[in-house]
Amino acid sequence: MQQDIIINAIANHAVQHGNKIALRGRDSQFTYAELQAAIQAQQQMWGELNHPKQPTIALAVDNHPAWVVLDLAALASHIPLIPLPFFFSNTQWLHAITDAGVDILVTDQPELFKPLLANNIASQTQWTVAGKTLTQFALKSPAKAVLPTHTAKITYTSGSTGTPKGACLSAGNMMSVATSIADATRLTSNDIHLNVLPLATLLENVAGVYAPLLAGACCVLLPGDDIGLTRATGLDIQKLLNAFVQTQASTAIFTPELLNAMVHQIETGAKLTDTLRFLAVGGASVSLALLKRAQQVSIPVYEGYGLSECASVVALNTPAFNKIGTVGKVLPHLSVSFTDEHEVVVSGNAYLGYVGQTATHAPQIYTGDIGYLDADGYLVISGRKKNIFITSFGRNVSPEWVERELNISPGIAQAALFGEAKPWNTAIIVPGKNSTTAQIKATIQSINHGLPDYARITQWLPADEPFTLNNQQLTANGRNRRDVIWQHYQQKINALYER
Repeated sequence: MQQDIIINAIANHAVQHGNKIALRGRDSQFTYAELQAAIQAQQQMWGELNHPKQPTIALAVDNHPAWVVLDLAALASHIPLIPLPFFFSNTQWLHAITDAGVDILVTDQPELFKPLLANNIASQTQWTVAGKTLTQFALKSPAKAVLPTHTAKITYTSGSTGTPKGACLSAGNMMSVATSIADATRLTSNDIHLNVLPLATLLENVAGVYAPLLAGACCVLLPGDDIGLTRATGLDIQKLLNAFVQTQASTAIFTPELLNAMVHQIETGAKLTDTLRFLAVGGASVSLALLKRAQQVSIPVYEGYGLSECASVVALNTPAFNKIGTVGKVLPHLSVSFTDEHEVVVSGNAYLGYVGQTATHAPQIYTGDIGYLDADGYLVISGRKKNIFITSFGRNVSPEWVERELNISPGIAQAALFGEAKPWNTAIIVPGKNSTTAQIKATIQSINHGLPDYARITQWLPADEPFTLNNQQLTANGRNRRDVIWQHYQQKINALYER
């Protein structure tokens, strides 16, 4: 079985160098021998649940060695696992729990979920893994979700809509990526990987845990507060730089916004540990200028590209093959082709399907991204086919979702949201009749309360005039022509980010 690849690798490391540190946290650690034993103990605990059907488990735990133990135990036990990011809204948590038919929720922050689950809790238990107190909520007879055969993990995107789809992945999907990443980045047992992104992020889960463990390396798993990260957008970059020095990390994964902050901090005199040899950056497009600035201050950064439906990474620059302005070479277990409209089509590691689908998904993934292979075989992503934009923190935002909330609010007649490759979002707003600035601000504040933080409106600008057919800012069926609106307001919007 494909899940045995990593379980067997851990077992082999436990035999060959059992005292080698596999996982290191703030106040606990696991050697490879201890990690193997902890996985087996957790398997036994879940094997004694006596569920009439195979349980589906949701995991909402901050970065910690315990997260990895639970994740690997579920993988070894053939239990579908749903990682729940803490940057999701309550609505999105509930949607994922209901949509996937979650039987058990494990969390280190029960105060967030107990009120949310209300009367749906059948029982509650606590236990400790590596000093981390965990609460397990058994839920009352959830509706059995239809999952494709061999589903090992269900990953819900960071909010392309209010109710994102759950992409179902097999162990084989994830191990193919992890193996390719370990080979491409030349991971060894001497590497120390600092897990910067939340482990609930598929990219960090697969490339930042599975790949290092396959190589016998060490993962350093610290809570967000320890490395200067809070929720989706809070950042103390000096604290993060200090974490690199303290952990002597050799590899890490960043979003473009984190890279931008690091570059600026180093340009103003901060120091970066000389142990860092490979800093992957992905989750959203990275500007050529930023990558060049990173090179000038000797940050070993390599851009990559991927999507959940391919179990994360599709292409990656490496020390052996690095070309700024591209997302690197396509990983060896994959191939790409292009439609007549230049949409990137990925073959070789397609997800199984979405929750609710029984048939295996088609072997090709139409990515919605526009791109091409250059003369040297590097993949270039030049745009997005759909309207979904990705913030510089790597979060997907469907502008229609937020615009819909704005447009149905009193005092707002029309709205258009922008935030591609930006740290926060800006709305262009056509005020309603007789509405005041104070009313619009209050409306935005109210809407923001119901949105996850990466989708919220941070700044807004009053429109020069309504969106109409005459000024070509509206289609015949009443939809925003956002390319035209963007062209009209581009300078004003960009000026907001320069303040």
